[in-house]
Amino acid sequence: MDTDAHGYYAGGMKGLLYTVPVLFCAMTMQGTIHTETVDYQDGKTTLEGYLAYDDSISGKRPGVLVVHQWQGITDYEKMRAQQLAQLGYFAFCADIYGKGVRPQTPQDCAAEAGKFRGGDRKLLRERVNAGLDELKGDPLVDTHRVAAIGYCFGGTTVLELARSGAQLNGVVSFHGGLDSPNPADGKNIKCKVLVLAGADDPFQSQENLTAFENEMRNSGVDWQIVFYGGAVHAFTQPAVDKENLNGAKYNEKADKRSWQAMKDFFAEIFK
Repeated sequence: MDTDAHGYYAGGMKGLLYTVPVLFCAMTMQGTIHTETVDYQDGKTTLEGYLAYDDSISGKRPGVLVVHQWQGITDYEKMRAQQLAQLGYFAFCADIYGKGVRPQTPQDCAAEAGKFRGGDRKLLRERVNAGLDELKGDPLVDTHRVAAIGYCFGGTTVLELARSGAQLNGVVSFHGGLDSPNPADGKNIKCKVLVLAGADDPFQSQENLTAFENEMRNSGVDWQIVFYGGAVHAFTQPAVDKENLNGAKYNEKADKRSWQAMKDFFAEIFK
């Protein structure tokens, strides 16, 4: 198998099968993590998201939107949502593709992701904003403290969310594509931007990196890029190693360091 030209890696087709519990509660040191699948709409399209929160916490708490890699919502995104819930956040996994659309082969994943990333960025923005609206509409979410994170395809998507002018405090892109067909849209960004990237990611071209830096500078955005030495694409996803894909490999140090960087970023933007 191989990744597509834009590095949309699913984090392991064999290791991340799509399973959805209707309702699930997990006991943690903090309390009970409530999880639930949620149907919501983007126009006439039904989407199926996934939420997680600690129900031992009273009152509103910061909300974090989680955007999936090219396979759609899998157990990986659900695990991240539960980790965020354990940190005290209300997490919601947005569904960009639509209910029941969960490609399994790299070819199908590339085709589905390409419809949005390479084909219709306007629709991509609409879908991710629909997820943001669903997150903000929950009564447990403090709508003045909201962020979005995304992996690979999702990393690109949260940057497009920011470029759409969405009202949120910050976005975090984990090994996502940085290119933009309309660099002037950077002027729409109202939030802080954190990019976490593998220093040796073969899918991150120097041309796109330079263009992104110029976009951020020219738009006056509060932005950061953190590179992890020795890390390539999909460095946060352990199941990638089962696939033996060129240019994609799990890196435990980079995974832990990038998660900590995200937590530090949240501490800053949510204070």
